[in-house]
Amino acid sequence: MSNLLKVVFLGSGPIAIPILRALAADPRIELQAVISQLDRPAGRKRVMTPTPLTASAEEAGLEVIRAADVNTPEFTGYLDSLQPDMLCVVSFGQILKSTILAVPKVCCVNVHASLLPRYRGASPITQALLNRDSETGVCFMQMERGLDSGPVYRTIPVRLKGVEYADSLEMTLGEKAAEYAAETLCKIADGSLTARPQDPALVTVCRKISKRDGMINWLDDAKDIEAMTRAFFPWPGAAAKCRNSAGKELNISICSAKCLTASPLPPGKCAEVSGKLVVGCGKNSALEIHELIPSGGKRMTAAAFRNGMRGELPEFILEAEI
Repeated sequence: MSNLLKVVFLGSGPIAIPILRALAADPRIELQAVISQLDRPAGRKRVMTPTPLTASAEEAGLEVIRAADVNTPEFTGYLDSLQPDMLCVVSFGQILKSTILAVPKVCCVNVHASLLPRYRGASPITQALLNRDSETGVCFMQMERGLDSGPVYRTIPVRLKGVEYADSLEMTLGEKAAEYAAETLCKIADGSLTARPQDPALVTVCRKISKRDGMINWLDDAKDIEAMTRAFFPWPGAAAKCRNSAGKELNISICSAKCLTASPLPPGKCAEVSGKLVVGCGKNSALEIHELIPSGGKRMTAAAFRNGMRGELPEFILEAEI
């Protein structure tokens, strides 16, 4: 009789990649199945593209089951037939119903990218950066029907320096969780690690991000706008709309910038300083733009963007309508 911990892994996003790799390589764990969401159209040509987890797993030689809905009776029956000890869920993208939660012999464990109960919900990494938090982290949580409301087995804090971007921070958190993943699941299974209920007085919730969330309001403080450039990178991007002297409008996404705490520029007005574009913001602050992506174009320096405008200084519209 095998003493291996039988685990079914469900994941889709990049944060799941290092965690899956760690579990697949651990001799204490039998990885019974890897499940991800369906391939989806991406890019301007709408090419069918696998999830980041699927692409990475298949490159490593792991078979991935693509599931439109794991809650169907057919899929629930398949999982039940595996008789797993545990389901490990990381950035999967589907809500698991009670029928799925009841399948494993031990429990379903979710790896969540925040210090629960702070930032329950779909966008914890984005919210931590938008709020300019000094610390975030990952939690191993027992799943229940509520939204990220289950008791927490383990919390791993990560300090923030105020320069992190959402995509790189996601991978940092995934790698940190991967260091503890196999040990944590094994300790949960043998009963040596117990979960602690979340403090309801400390709960905050973050919703799913939409494209409109990335639209810049130049009346805001430059500190908040700079945080947007990092929190919304690479999607949906910190978006703005500008126009040239002829009135032609162009959408851009700012991907690298610095906030200036004192500026005479009114919100939306632009100046050039040492090859950088400086845009006035609220509270007498300004944003120094280093790199941006024009609509339909590639990432470029602010100087290259201005050269493309034949040396003109763009005027930024206060409320972008993209």
